[in-house]
Amino acid sequence: MLYPHNVGFFIKNNREDFRSKLLTEAGNVTEKINQILIEGDIDLLKNAEYICLYVLGDREDELIAFAEKEGISWAKHSLTLSFKLEWVHTIRRTLWHLLREYCPPETDSNSLDDFFELEKKINDGIDEFLNNFFISYSKYKDELLLNQRQLVEHLTVPIIPVGSKIAVLPLIGEFDSYRMEIIEEKVLNEIARLGIETLIIDLSGIPDIDEYLIHIFQTILHGIQMMGSKPILTGIRPQLAKKTALLGVGNTLRAEVKGTLQQALQEYLKLGPEEMVHSVSDHSELKQTERGKI
Repeated sequence: MLYPHNVGFFIKNNREDFRSKLLTEAGNVTEKINQILIEGDIDLLKNAEYICLYVLGDREDELIAFAEKEGISWAKHSLTLSFKLEWVHTIRRTLWHLLREYCPPETDSNSLDDFFELEKKINDGIDEFLNNFFISYSKYKDELLLNQRQLVEHLTVPIIPVGSKIAVLPLIGEFDSYRMEIIEEKVLNEIARLGIETLIIDLSGIPDIDEYLIHIFQTILHGIQMMGSKPILTGIRPQLAKKTALLGVGNTLRAEVKGTLQQALQEYLKLGPEEMVHSVSDHSELKQTERGKI
C-alpha cells in the first residue's frame, strides 16, 4: 500500500490542482484567504500543504510544532477561529478526495484493512493539529490578557505624594478580589518606600462594592495601620455608606472618615483657598485620566 506516498507525491508535484481542490471545498473561507494573508501574513494554501505532508509522512513532531506556531500567529492577529476550523475541515475533505480519486483501494480484505488504517492515520493527524493549535491559541490569549490586566491594574492604583509624609490614593471604577490584591500589594510597598505616615483614600470614584470586597478592604486598612500609617477615608457614597452600616463594618474600620477629599487636604496640609483649588483640580484631572484607562 502506497497511499500516503502517492498522495504526498501528487501534492508536491501538482500544487495548482491541489490548491484548486482546496478552494473548491473551502466555502466561506475562500473569500477570506487574501484578507488573512494581509492581516496575519498567513498563507493558508501553503500551510495546508505542510499539514498534509506532515500527516501523510508520520512527521508528528513537525506537525505539533507547526500547529503551535499557527496558534500563536492566529491569536496574535486576532483572526477568527471559525475560519480556521472550517479551513482544517477543508483540508481533511481534500485529502480524502485525493485518496478516492488517485488511489482507490482494492476490494480484497488486506487492502481494505490498510485503507481503514490510513483513515485513522489521517483523521488522528488532523485532530492532533487542531488540538495543539487551539491549546497554543488559548495559552497565548490567556497570557496576553493576564499581562494587559496586570499592567492596567498597576496603572490604576496611583499613590500621589502631596506632602513629605502624606499621600492620596484615589480609587476609580469597578473592583474585584484580584484588583483588591493589587491595591494591597502596591499600597503597602509604597508606604514603606515613601515613608507615608498619612494615606488619604478617596472613594468618590467607586459606585459600589459587594460585601466580600468590603471585608477585604478592612484587611487593607489594617495592613496600612500595621505599617505605621494612618488611613483616612473620603468621598464615601451614600449607597456604600448604607451597605457598610448594615454589615456592621463601620464600627470596625478603625479609619478616620472625612466627607470629601478637599476637607482632608485642608485639615492635614493646612492649605489656603488658592492651594485647595489647585490641589482639587489636579485630583480631578487624575480621576478623568484613570477612568480613560479603565
